[in-house]
Amino acid sequence: MRAAPSLRGCVCLLLAAILDRARGYLTVNIEPLPPVVAGDAVTLKCNFKTDGRMREIVWYRVTDGGTIKQKIFTFDAMFSTNFSHMESYRRREDLVYQSTVRLPEVRVSDNGPYECHVGIYDRATREKVVLASGNIFLNVMAPPTSIEVVAADTPAPFSRYQAQNFTLVCIVSGGKPAPTVYFKRDGEPIDAVPLSEPLAASSGPLQDSRPFRSLLHRDLDDTKMQRSLSLLDAETRGGRPSTERPSRSLTPDPSSVIQPTTESIPETVVSREFPRWVHSSEPVYFLRHSHTPGSDGTVEVRALLTWTLNPQIDNEALFSCEVKHPALSMPMQAEVTLVAPKGPKIMMTPSRARVGDTVRILVHGFQNEVFPEPMFTWTRVGSRLLDGSAEFDGKELVLERVPAELNGSMYRCMAQNPLGSTDTHTRLIVFENPNIPRGTEDSNGSASGPAGVRLTLVLALTVVLELT
Repeated sequence: MRAAPSLRGCVCLLLAAILDRARGYLTVNIEPLPPVVAGDAVTLKCNFKTDGRMREIVWYRVTDGGTIKQKIFTFDAMFSTNFSHMESYRRREDLVYQSTVRLPEVRVSDNGPYECHVGIYDRATREKVVLASGNIFLNVMAPPTSIEVVAADTPAPFSRYQAQNFTLVCIVSGGKPAPTVYFKRDGEPIDAVPLSEPLAASSGPLQDSRPFRSLLHRDLDDTKMQRSLSLLDAETRGGRPSTERPSRSLTPDPSSVIQPTTESIPETVVSREFPRWVHSSEPVYFLRHSHTPGSDGTVEVRALLTWTLNPQIDNEALFSCEVKHPALSMPMQAEVTLVAPKGPKIMMTPSRARVGDTVRILVHGFQNEVFPEPMFTWTRVGSRLLDGSAEFDGKELVLERVPAELNGSMYRCMAQNPLGSTDTHTRLIVFENPNIPRGTEDSNGSASGPAGVRLTLVLALTVVLELT
């Protein structure tokens, strides 16, 4: 009596095996793939093993989190002669098949899951189909397409007596996954303190407790040291550096009374003197990263390197931003050299200005490559500008309808960035305009004489006729 349950169990297992053999045997798997690079040719391979008769193979691309399946390949055995229709149901062989789908040039948009669905006929009846499937996730990488280094918060003035923080921004676009971005100075990796939040705008000089390491050997020479000492001596004597703009006051400076009335006009003066706040130790660098996902699946990475600027040492320092990415065989790189402006080149149009013309004075370059972008300030030596303002900020100064009174006037352009400043001057020569009789232009240089002369002649003729 106790053997009956075990006998019934054996019978059930036997019946299940018979039904399984009648239904057919089918296993499906897709060969795994490592991450691929956009632009490469990729082949997806679906392997399946069965002892039944093939019905169909369907490949799907899954999107929108699995809610949408896009059919990309279909094989229907009913319309194919690759398989024999005379297969004997008494033969039972395990046949191994492989279905492949080739993507000639994968794109980032091809990233995602793929499924291979296989169907065979049920051995018990041709009306039923046994189905099985396999899936794979295609990981498409993309190397960064662009890299750029810019200065934050520019243009900015040169600060002589107060230390200021400076930030370089490295912008890397088009990468998937996000690349690794880091900075170098003069070819040496920068050991920066990582930040998770941006520094406050009012932050003072940045400090850290790391060991001291001097940078004087990089750029500091005897000439710069002597210049710095000369500035300190000038401060002790109460003098003022020649490149500093004088303070504006209604009370005349007693020292200016004994000076000549004409202003001394140097050709070019570069501010390279540095006061006591400048430190010669290695600056403390802080590095912060931000990631912005793009609509195409790539990521824009911004690396911000911030430190307290030292113009005495940082001028002509080479900073490079380098990028590592698994899709790159070697790092990408972008370089900038911090340089103070020197020797602005002034261009004036028209080259021969006449009374009533609109004159444009433009800074169209420097004697050196300047970074970051400088800011420009125009002033008129000894007087105000034509529109009555004391100064004008911009790369181009426009003087509309210049009058004859501006002949011989001198204009100063000060170009500056956080590394230093320089002044240059140009003189405006205004020639007579043959279309405007001398002495008939108004204060703005516009002609008013001919119409007035005609009116005077008409009035005089009227008086003569009345007398006669």
